[in-house]
Amino acid sequence: MITRAPCYRTVVATVLLSVSSLSWSGANAQAPMATSIPTIPFSAPAQEEYRLEAQDKIDITVYQVKDLSLEKVQIDSAGNVFLPLIGVVPAAGRTPTQLAGDIADRLRGKYLQAPQVAVRVSEAASQKVTVDGAVIQPGVYVMSGRTTLLQAVAMAKGPDSRYADLKRVVVFRNVDGQRMAATYNLKDIRTGRAEDPEIKGNDVIVVDGSGTKRALREVLGALPALTIFRPF
Repeated sequence: MITRAPCYRTVVATVLLSVSSLSWSGANAQAPMATSIPTIPFSAPAQEEYRLEAQDKIDITVYQVKDLSLEKVQIDSAGNVFLPLIGVVPAAGRTPTQLAGDIADRLRGKYLQAPQVAVRVSEAASQKVTVDGAVIQPGVYVMSGRTTLLQAVAMAKGPDSRYADLKRVVVFRNVDGQRMAATYNLKDIRTGRAEDPEIKGNDVIVVDGSGTKRALREVLGALPALTIFRPF
């Protein structure tokens, strides 16, 4: 547990390294924000469908053919899945819709007249987000496809009304190997006065709250409330 902060940078680094392993209560949960130098504007949310990656787990449904429908099939390290009848199918880099089409093409004619296939991501290996701070249920959550800040906080059952400061929600992110952070006003996002930013895999979201430890409160208080990712 962090009891004092020799300097802002040390506290922030320590919190980020331990945020995934510590379970903070709504009253005590808080994490770093970031002061910084160069500014990097938050990129516009991507609209394309999620692209599969190695180690992702997927559910494959072949309608009306139960024996060919599979759950939690893991894409191997080479980016392929092995399926009954049709063998190895490349999956990494394909969207779930594209992979469903590939599977249907291989089944069509030889095994089924008009196969209908659906692919759903059941667990995305690199698409996990940590939600901590003043939320009802802090934890690590799996994202399926595009996820916004509001949606990610909702995964944690929403902000804790007793402690949460909706005007200071921090998103921590690694960009090109560098730790960065941006602060958001969740209240403005909820009312449509601000854009709901897209959350990336391995982001850490911290909702500020009145129960923040003193050392962290000093760090958070030193950070500008800007929706811009900054290094620290």
